[in-house]
Amino acid sequence: MNEVLKQGSATTASRIYEMLRQDLLDGRYAAGERLSIALLRETYQVGLSPLREALNRLAAYGLLRQENQRGFRVLELSRDELADITEMRRQLEGKALELAVKHGDEEWESQLLAANHRLSKVCAHTPVVEWEQLHSRFHNALVAPCGSVWLLRFISQLHDQFDRYRRVAPRAQELRHQLDAQHQELVDLALARNASGARELLEEHITLSSEVAQKSCR
Repeated sequence: MNEVLKQGSATTASRIYEMLRQDLLDGRYAAGERLSIALLRETYQVGLSPLREALNRLAAYGLLRQENQRGFRVLELSRDELADITEMRRQLEGKALELAVKHGDEEWESQLLAANHRLSKVCAHTPVVEWEQLHSRFHNALVAPCGSVWLLRFISQLHDQFDRYRRVAPRAQELRHQLDAQHQELVDLALARNASGARELLEEHITLSSEVAQKSCR
C-alpha cells in the first residue's frame, strides 16, 4: 500500500512539475515573484508533498530559486545571463547540428521536412501555444541525430532558459519574418549536407532571436 501511495505521489509531482514548468516559461509568474505555496496548492489542486517535490525539481533545473526558510522565487531576467545562454546555445546547437548533418539518415530528413512543413503553415490566427510547440519540434528535429543524449539534454535546458526571456518579450514582427525565413534555409543547408553552412546560419539565427528576447530585460 505504501509503495502504491509513493508511486501516486511521484506521478502527481511529475504532472505538477510539467504544468508549473510550462507556466513559468509562458510568463504566468513575474520575474522575481515569490511564489505562495497556499496559492499554488489552490491553483493546481495538489497536496503539499507533491507540490514541494515539483518546486524542488524546478529549482534544481534552474527555473526557480529556493530561499532559506522563505520558499521559492521566480528567477529575475538579466541581460548578462541572456548573453551567456545565447552563447552556450550557439556553441552547443551549432555542434549538434554539424553532427546531425553528418549522421542523419533518410528518416531524419523526412522528419525534418515534416516539422518544417507544419511550422511553415502557421498563420496569424494560430494560437501562440500551438506555434511554440511546432517551433520546438522543428528545432528538436534539426539536431535529433547528433548522437549525444547529453548534448540534447543540455540544449533542451538552454532552450527553456532562453524561452523565459523570449516568450515575455514584445513581438518584433520584422525580425520574426526573418527568423521564419531562416527555418527553410536551415533545412535546405542540412539536406544538402552543408554542415559548416548550416552551423553558421543556426548561430546567426540564435543571435537574431536573442535580439527579440533582449526586449524582455528592462
